[in-house]
Amino acid sequence: MERPLNLSCFADTTPDTGNRSGSSAGPDGGRTPLSVFSVLVLTLLAMLVVATFLWNGLVLATIFRVRTFHRVPHNLVASMAISDVMVAALVMPLSLVHELSGRRWRLGRLLCQVWISFDVLCCTASIWNVTAIALDRYWSITRHLEYTLRTRRRISNIMIALTWALSAFISLAPLLFGWGETYSENNEECQVSQEPSYTIFSTFGAFYLPLCVVLFVYWKIYKAAKFRIGSRKSNSITPITREGLEVKEAAQQPQMVFTVRHATVTFQTDGDTWREQKEKKAALMVGILIGVFVLCWIPFFITELINPLCSCDIPPIWKSIFLWLGYSNSFFNPLIYTAFNKNYNNAFRNLFFRQH
Repeated sequence: MERPLNLSCFADTTPDTGNRSGSSAGPDGGRTPLSVFSVLVLTLLAMLVVATFLWNGLVLATIFRVRTFHRVPHNLVASMAISDVMVAALVMPLSLVHELSGRRWRLGRLLCQVWISFDVLCCTASIWNVTAIALDRYWSITRHLEYTLRTRRRISNIMIALTWALSAFISLAPLLFGWGETYSENNEECQVSQEPSYTIFSTFGAFYLPLCVVLFVYWKIYKAAKFRIGSRKSNSITPITREGLEVKEAAQQPQMVFTVRHATVTFQTDGDTWREQKEKKAALMVGILIGVFVLCWIPFFITELINPLCSCDIPPIWKSIFLWLGYSNSFFNPLIYTAFNKNYNNAFRNLFFRQH
């Protein structure tokens, strides 16, 4: 019988029936020593887990302690940091244990269900939080007159609520509605439900739909930026004044006579305005955030689409690489956002100085 394929984006946890490089389980079921390369890889993964947790925790601590950050768009950043810190604290460590166990699950049914549920919840919330930030930047750039602070706060709160509600529904659907099984004691498997209908629903809701949204948003931001640059060039007025104002002083009359010859007025702005610079910076930040998001997650999804189409078996090592590449997006998110905001750098310094 053909082994069922895992179509989920969250954790490809299908165990291997044979030996593979770097596995800790021998042919007789015993433990085999890890190679130097495997130890190095696992050490790097452990460092990634710690760094993801610490960096997102630092962003959350800064937002909660600095009063000026208690507003939009920092509530969206806080929501993203919460989902990413949960990935680092609740998902990645058990995934690391799963890799150490030769991709076999020996921690029981209950912990398996908890791990899978948090895996789907946190990864989906992280992806949709990136989408919410992109939408917020798009509206603030293209509709800055209508997108007032009050409107922005209301919409951002709605997006945060919808993000977590949708993520929770996708993650709990198998448990609530019996939509497939996540744990197999005989095969020592712990994986996202393989029910085809749930696979389509979860992957579309967790990745493909937000991917379409962020790509459409960035395309609209790019068009708006091109239109603004073009309109700015067409509105410039050139000729420059040739002779200016000629002032003649009357000798016999106690008054000044002003004669204007060929006077023209030139309106020119050297450099970008403050709003244009802010919009360019926001557009660049959104572009990098979306680009890293796509690069981190799309290899895994391409793999999951190739498997059922060509019935080919992707080597387990590549499945693990694509899975952890997706997890690494939770590490890059706060780095990208804070790199484009000087206020965070100043807040980080103040936070450390106060602690010391």
